[in-house]
Amino acid sequence: MADASALNLLISLLTYGTTSTSPRPAFLPPLQQIALAATLAIHPSFTTRAESENRLQASAFALQYLRQVLSLVGPINGRLRDAFAFSTPETSSRRGARRKTTGEDCAAPMDSLDSIDLELANAASVWAKAQDFWHVVGWAFNCSVLHQRRWQRWHLWLQYMIDVLEKDWTLRSHMHSQNEDSEEDPREGSMIVRYLSGNDTTARQDRRIIRAVFADGSPKSAAEFPEIWRNETKERKKELDVKKATSKIDIDADNWGDYMDGASSSSSELEDTPPPESPSKVAPETPSTTSIPDVSAPLGGPESIILRLRLLSLLSTVSVFLPHVYTPLGTLYDIYFEHIRPLPLPQFFLFVSPSSMQYFHSAAASSFLQILLRSLVASSAPLHRTDDVRQETMERCYLPYPANTASISDNAKVSLCVETLLRLLQSHVGLVWSESLQGKVEQGIQAREQKGKKAGKGKGRGKGAGEEDERMWLRGSAGRIRGLVELVKGQQEAMEE
Repeated sequence: MADASALNLLISLLTYGTTSTSPRPAFLPPLQQIALAATLAIHPSFTTRAESENRLQASAFALQYLRQVLSLVGPINGRLRDAFAFSTPETSSRRGARRKTTGEDCAAPMDSLDSIDLELANAASVWAKAQDFWHVVGWAFNCSVLHQRRWQRWHLWLQYMIDVLEKDWTLRSHMHSQNEDSEEDPREGSMIVRYLSGNDTTARQDRRIIRAVFADGSPKSAAEFPEIWRNETKERKKELDVKKATSKIDIDADNWGDYMDGASSSSSELEDTPPPESPSKVAPETPSTTSIPDVSAPLGGPESIILRLRLLSLLSTVSVFLPHVYTPLGTLYDIYFEHIRPLPLPQFFLFVSPSSMQYFHSAAASSFLQILLRSLVASSAPLHRTDDVRQETMERCYLPYPANTASISDNAKVSLCVETLLRLLQSHVGLVWSESLQGKVEQGIQAREQKGKKAGKGKGRGKGAGEEDERMWLRGSAGRIRGLVELVKGQQEAMEE
C-alpha cells in the first residue's frame, strides 16, 4: 500500500458509485490501512525526505484518501477513533493487538489477519512513535516556529486531524440531543475525550495538553515535545520538484501524471537543517525591509494561530459539557490565562481579538475574556461573579477601569479585552447608546491612558521603541472603542428619525 498506485486504487474503491443517483455503500479497507495512510501522509521518507516523486505522490494521495473517508463515510462509520489510536506502554507495538476492549472507550481490536507486515504500519508509525496526540500537537507547533519545511506537512496533517475531532464531536453531540434521556452520553466516546484521557487524567496532564497547544519552539518546549521520528528534520541536498510531483494529478480528468517515472536517489543526499538560534531570530525566506511585520511569526504564523484557536475552542467545549471527564471550565481558563497573559501585546491580541473569538461559542468567549479581565483590571473594580455579561455589567465592572499595574502593556491588554467584550455584546445582544455608556467609555480610556503614563516616570527611564509600540496599541484600541460607541449612537439616532 505504500506507493501511489495502491493508494490510487483505494481512492477509486472508496469513491466508486458515491456520486451516482443511486449511491452505493463506500468500500473501506481494514483499519490498519487507514492508519497507515495517516503515517504515509506525514512520514519524512514520503515528504521532506522523499527519494522519488512516487513517494511524494503517495503522501499526497494518502492525505486525499483520508479526507475523502472523512467526507464520504464520516469519523464514526469510518471507525477513525480506532484507526487513529495511539499505542501505550501496556500494549503491543504491533497494530494488530494494541488494546483490550471493555466498552466504547477502548479501541476495538484490529484483526491480526489484516495486519500489515510493514514497519511503517507498526513500530515506525506515527501512532507508535508518538507518546500521544498531544506530543504530536506540541511537535507540530514547534515545527511551525523552528522547521518550516516540516511545518508545511504537519500543518496539513494536523488540520485534517482537527477536522476529524470536530466532526466526530459534532455528530456525537447530535446523537446525544436525539436521545438525551439515555444513561450513556455518546460524547464520552468521542475521539477528543479519548485523547484527553490517555493514561493520565491528573492536573499535570491538563497543563501538559495546554503547553502542547502553546508550543513555541523554545528550548523548554522543544525538549518536552521532541521530534516524532529520529532525524526527522533532515532534508535532501537535491530537491525534488514537489509542485511538479503533485500538480500533474487530476483525478476528475483521469490524469495521474508521471509519478511512476521518479528515480530513486541515494540516502547520502540528505543533510541536516540547522535550527535557528532562537525563535525570535527566525528570518523569513524572502526578507524585505518594506514588508509589514507578521506579528504571528513568533507562534508559527497565521495558519498555526488558527489551529491553536480551534484546539482551544474544542477543549473549551468538552470542558463545558463534560467537566467530569476532562476539567471544569474555570480551571481550564486559568491554565489558558497562564499562557496568554505573559505574551507581548501583538501575540496577546491574536488570542483575544474579535476575529479570534469567533472560533469560540459566544458564552465561552465571554467567560474567557472576563477571566482575563478579572486578573488584569484594577482591584477597585467590582467583582462580577458570573460569566454572563450585559451592558450594565460592562459599565459597572469593566469599562471605566484601568489595569491593576502602571504598565502600558497591561493597560493596553485591559483595553483590548474590553473592546472585544463590547463587540461580542453588540453582536449577540446589542448595545444601547446612553450618556452613561459614553461616559464610562471615556472614563476608562482616560484612566488607562493616565495610569500608563506613570510607567515611563521611573528614574533613568526613557521612551524606547517598545514603549511607543505599547502606547500605539493602547491608543488604537481606545479609538476603536470610541468608534463602536459612535456607530451605535448613529444607528440609534437613525432609527428614531
